Amino acid sequence: MTDWFSKLTPDIHHRLDNLQQSFGEILDRSMDRSVRLAVTGLSRSGKTVFITSLVHQLIHGVNSQHLPFFKIVDSDRLLGTKAQPQPDLHIPSFRYDLAVDKLSANPPDWPQPTSGISEIRLAIRYKPANPVLARFSPVNTLYVDIIDYPGEWLLDLPLLDLSYEQWSEQTAALCDKEPRLRLSNTWRTFMDGVDVTQPATDETLRKASQLFTDFLMECKKKEHGLTLLQPGRFTMPGDLKGAPLLEFCPLLRIPSNTTKSGNDFYHVMKRRYESYKEHVVRKFYREHFSRFDRQIVLADVLKAFNTGHETFQDMRTAINLVLKSFQYGKNNFFSRLLNGKIDKLLFAATKADHVTPNQLPNLERFLQLMLTEANNNVMFEGVETETVALASLQCTKAVTQQYQGQALSCIQGIQKEGDKSVAVFPGEIPADIPLPEDWVDGRFRFLDFRPPHLPNVRNGVLPHIRMDRALEFLLGDKFS
Repeated sequence: MTDWFSKLTPDIHHRLDNLQQSFGEILDRSMDRSVRLAVTGLSRSGKTVFITSLVHQLIHGVNSQHLPFFKIVDSDRLLGTKAQPQPDLHIPSFRYDLAVDKLSANPPDWPQPTSGISEIRLAIRYKPANPVLARFSPVNTLYVDIIDYPGEWLLDLPLLDLSYEQWSEQTAALCDKEPRLRLSNTWRTFMDGVDVTQPATDETLRKASQLFTDFLMECKKKEHGLTLLQPGRFTMPGDLKGAPLLEFCPLLRIPSNTTKSGNDFYHVMKRRYESYKEHVVRKFYREHFSRFDRQIVLADVLKAFNTGHETFQDMRTAINLVLKSFQYGKNNFFSRLLNGKIDKLLFAATKADHVTPNQLPNLERFLQLMLTEANNNVMFEGVETETVALASLQCTKAVTQQYQGQALSCIQGIQKEGDKSVAVFPGEIPADIPLPEDWVDGRFRFLDFRPPHLPNVRNGVLPHIRMDRALEFLLGDKFS
């Protein structure tokens, strides 16, 4: 009897530990003492740098002079912030320490971009603003779980509402227009030679999926800058790299007659698509996306200006499609217990230091115009939204240069491809979306910059633009 009980003891302890953790999370939610913050965005929008800066500003926020609009700091109620063991032990940790190492190196470098999901938990100790609450609980703690994942994976969410046939038709329509028409030529030529009503061979299936993946990777290159690339795992596979689950592609034309056995090319591709949706997309949505409380969507609007009208339209379509996949609505006591819904949504135009300060209002307005449809939808659900132009790490400074006897507002920094500081006039952000014919080559030329030399990073100095506004919107109400 004793031996039998001793064998069960480790399992009982494990179950009790899990129960204790679950109870703790439920208690934190019921008391509004935890927030799950999703940092989302599409490729090259600056998610990794944003999270690094956000964590850094909070950890070094006590007595900070660099967060004037973050009220808990401005009112001296922030007592300290520390990283804590994360609740989801099966998720890799966000390596804030490695990111800081990159930024503080000599010469400094950008942190490695997101290649998979990661998470970091912060415990923020503070004095409540409400005098009644302060009397009963003079010191409180807010737990913030920050979740980072590749922006490419966001693009899989809309597939949950699309059948294989619908996705194929959508992709075929995209490939009828430039630049996809040209970039997809090799894949389309191969598919034209495949009889999709005949039994599929492994070689043909593999070749078709590889050529389709090559096409997506070409679309993603900087010179094209396309965003709506589905499935997202094809360009950022993570732990699925080389898995047969990624060996499928859409069809240019859906056949009307196929074999009854279902082993033809069409049916095999369709089954693989449905399997991908079930075992990758739906699983990821269920485990992560459906549990978010607050969300920030980052967008590199300047990339669209540099690349052209097609890139702009593609980015706008992609972001609006993605945002339809999230659960939005007011968070109350019961919804928090049941994992809740997103009740605050921040749209952020990144790289605000790549334009002059007088252009920041136009940058914010332009992002608002891009996301009008999505913003109206979430506001209808009672979600509080805001748009901000920010720089997670300020790489430039505003300077004035003389040009033909006139003072010209410029920015000064080290270009990404160089090692000397230069002053440039970056151009102006239009107040309204230009017409397609106005997106002429050379009209916009916003440069990329290297991170500045930061000898005091570890002591809390990390220059930024409007990170305090982002922090106040996303977390400020939790410190009341």
